[in-house]
Amino acid sequence: MELPDLGKHCSERTCKQLDFLPLKCKACEQVFCKDHITYSQHKCASAYKKDVQVPVCPLCNTPIAVRKGEVPDKAVGEHIDQKCKYNPSQHKQKIFTNKCLNPGCKKRELIKMMCDQCQGNFCIKHRHPLDHECSSNGHRLSKAGCAAIMRAQDSLKTSSKVVSEPTMEGSSNPQTQQNANASWLKKMFGDIFQVDSLQNELTEDAALQRALELSLEEWMRNCSITQPLGKELVFTEDVVKT
Repeated sequence: MELPDLGKHCSERTCKQLDFLPLKCKACEQVFCKDHITYSQHKCASAYKKDVQVPVCPLCNTPIAVRKGEVPDKAVGEHIDQKCKYNPSQHKQKIFTNKCLNPGCKKRELIKMMCDQCQGNFCIKHRHPLDHECSSNGHRLSKAGCAAIMRAQDSLKTSSKVVSEPTMEGSSNPQTQQNANASWLKKMFGDIFQVDSLQNELTEDAALQRALELSLEEWMRNCSITQPLGKELVFTEDVVKT
């Protein structure tokens, strides 16, 4: 070669590439190729000398100048004790941030009170669906109502055995028996889904209990079974008590 001294090999052990335009690291002062010139690429052991970060005050977010060789924590502490302009009275956090969505209401609550039907946030006074313009047309039952429906479905299976005994006339037809069971279930729990139409001062659980009591009274008046009610009456009393 005419120019044997032209170019240098990369100092990275896994590379050693001959580069005619080598680059010198300012921290460790070694020569590298373009693929290993950064601190992270050649894992520079002297990167801390050049990787200088300015600490920031955690209160006023002001950059703090640190002298060479000085501990950053000490400089930040001195700044907080002497030069920090943070004023706690001017940065008071708001507590009541949950604004009521009812038109004309300006109240704010500490916690969110979501409507189960329209999922809106309201104050204590307007949290009930009947106390605000609820945009949802559906009726959502509470956990007690859902439990009552589940018990009704289980009781319907057992009630078919009692109603279909030979002592009752016309009970031998399966289709007639199925229609009778469906009619009984509708009479018993038809008013549960109208809980929201009761008075405003009643809670959801109280309105559900009242609806069950009214359904029980109506079913007792229209009941044409002459034999003891058995499991149906026990189930109905249990639902009303809950």
